[in-house]
Amino acid sequence: MMQVQDDKLVAIRAAFPKEGLFAEKDWLLSPDPFPIDKKFREELEQLGHRLFIFQRACNQLYQLSIKGKQPAWVARYLEAGKPKELIEFSRRKEIRDDLPRVIRPDLVLTNKGYIIAEIDSVPGGIGLTGWLNQTYSQFDSEIIGGTDGILDGFRTVLPNGGEVVISQEAATYRPEMEWIAARLSGASLQLAKEATYKVTPHFWRVVPAENYQPKDGCAVYRFFELFDLPNIPGIEDTLRANAEGRITIMPAIKPYLEEKMWFALFWLQPLREFWRRELGEKYFIKLQEVIPYSWLLDPTPLPQHAVIPRLEIQDWREAAKFSQKDRDLLLKVSGFSPLGWGSRGIALGADLPHAEWQRQIEHALSNFESTPTILQKFHKGSLFEHRYWDAGSGEVRTMKGRVRLCPYFFIEEDRVKLRGALATIVPADKKFLHGMREAILVPSRTVEKIAL
Repeated sequence: MMQVQDDKLVAIRAAFPKEGLFAEKDWLLSPDPFPIDKKFREELEQLGHRLFIFQRACNQLYQLSIKGKQPAWVARYLEAGKPKELIEFSRRKEIRDDLPRVIRPDLVLTNKGYIIAEIDSVPGGIGLTGWLNQTYSQFDSEIIGGTDGILDGFRTVLPNGGEVVISQEAATYRPEMEWIAARLSGASLQLAKEATYKVTPHFWRVVPAENYQPKDGCAVYRFFELFDLPNIPGIEDTLRANAEGRITIMPAIKPYLEEKMWFALFWLQPLREFWRRELGEKYFIKLQEVIPYSWLLDPTPLPQHAVIPRLEIQDWREAAKFSQKDRDLLLKVSGFSPLGWGSRGIALGADLPHAEWQRQIEHALSNFESTPTILQKFHKGSLFEHRYWDAGSGEVRTMKGRVRLCPYFFIEEDRVKLRGALATIVPADKKFLHGMREAILVPSRTVEKIAL
């Protein structure tokens, strides 16, 4: 058994690209993929379709709001703090129906199943998951997505080749995107060589966003958040080329779709009938089970007979007085800010001293018009045991940790396909689940049933 583990670890280390996958980032290796039973895998596949319908409904709600067919405050919230030119660009009729082609929810696995911490439309980890899937598939035939699932999925985003344009802010992810581009280009070249008739190979390249020169007819995959636009010299040329139809950009330039506040809008009573109609009753109920209850920290005063739902308070400043046990609440910067990227703009009320919690509430309220913040119910992840290689002792050890599961869904000709699922297992004492030096990162595999 020990020899099998050693062989797996040797194979994993041998397959590691010399250029790396994340710039200056490490994680713990494990001989084992993360097990998911068949029933949960089926649930994940259904979740992908529900989230596609949800994102389509989000897009529709914004469009209806700016036309006056849904409340005007929806667009006002979503446009808060954004430059006028960017808002106008995002309203162009040519991209009105465009939606992200990659959907990656961050799922926290809990005692009751899972909840969606957030949905990422410009997700990192695609190349890493592709490499993990390929590597672990050498010795495991049940890896979700299989050997080439992620590569096949990403190929559908840029089917005729193209350029992955990545900003300095997102440079950590450049090596993993270069790994994908090299694999796709290599496979296309090989296919052209082996063809019995003339086939023109396609090429995928990763290029820095700074000073990027758009080429007519090129398809661009945007690997940068839209708050980063002012830091990208020459971006106006790229946006102009897109507006003139000379290049395509995916995901489309739609800052309103990249806001965490969608979860708060999902729970708002005045929009309830819209969500029921657009999602359908079944999907609406299913998403209520997994979208954590969230509130917009809007400082607008309430009339004296009204209260904030579920908190039963009349003013947000009353939340600042909550006791520690009532502060199992997350403060999250909604988006369009460097703080909306990763875990930077997140704070857990229960972990903060009372004065700091009070200060953060005040800060969120006073900055709502420029940097909206949401409050979200915190769900603690369940504990799982998973083995990992401890380089210090040279042994395989077991960690007790909490799991963030990131399934990668690709929208392929109006079908939603699950192409891989990255599991991040972090030590039990960590509250925020994300990639870190002390975390285990592995692909997921399907099993008949989880052994208890």
